[in-house]
Amino acid sequence: MPAIFPKWTNWLPLWIVIVLALVGGVVTAAVALYCTPSYTRVGYEPVQPVPFSHKVHAGALGIDCRYCHNGVEKSWFSNLPGASTCMNCHSTVLKDDPRLAIVRDSAATGKPIAWVQVHKLPDYVYFNHSVHVRRGISCVECHGRVDEMDTVEHAKPLSMSFCLNCHRDPSAHIRPVDKVTDLSWVWSTNSVEAAHDQEVEGQKLVAHMHVESLQSCSACHR
Repeated sequence: MPAIFPKWTNWLPLWIVIVLALVGGVVTAAVALYCTPSYTRVGYEPVQPVPFSHKVHAGALGIDCRYCHNGVEKSWFSNLPGASTCMNCHSTVLKDDPRLAIVRDSAATGKPIAWVQVHKLPDYVYFNHSVHVRRGISCVECHGRVDEMDTVEHAKPLSMSFCLNCHRDPSAHIRPVDKVTDLSWVWSTNSVEAAHDQEVEGQKLVAHMHVESLQSCSACHR
């Protein structure tokens, strides 16, 4: 009696299993990669209710980050300025500019400006701005060159691996405390010298300020 199915079909179940395993692995890897903050957050640049340019204020005018975010050295979060802070300058500078109508109204009524939050960590992550800023970790490490941004965007992934890379080797990221808000500051304009200074001086700063290389779960998840 002739065979109903050709001989090659004996291998069909094995090939089906192999193909499904490969496809499943590729799909799983793609989803895992796509769902990281590098894809879901980096580049996020929402439209704000007021067209505030950090490139002008922090860059061209050289206003220190702490003038507006004045709680960053003593609080776990970096506060947004109230309209009264804006009006310290804009009561005379561009005082009738229509772009600042929302700011003037907020200062007069006390109603907060509905800024759109750009940088946000998951609720299960604990991050203290004051601890980092007061230990020589610059704003630029997590937020990028904000002083070059017209509209602030999410420049760094702020993922678990991103944080751990810094925690494992803080000397590679630390700088003098008085240079924390100077986003353009470098050890040297010569890249070789800068790398050498970062390694040598960074280790000195870590020892001097007693910076701990915390990697335990409880350091960030409390």
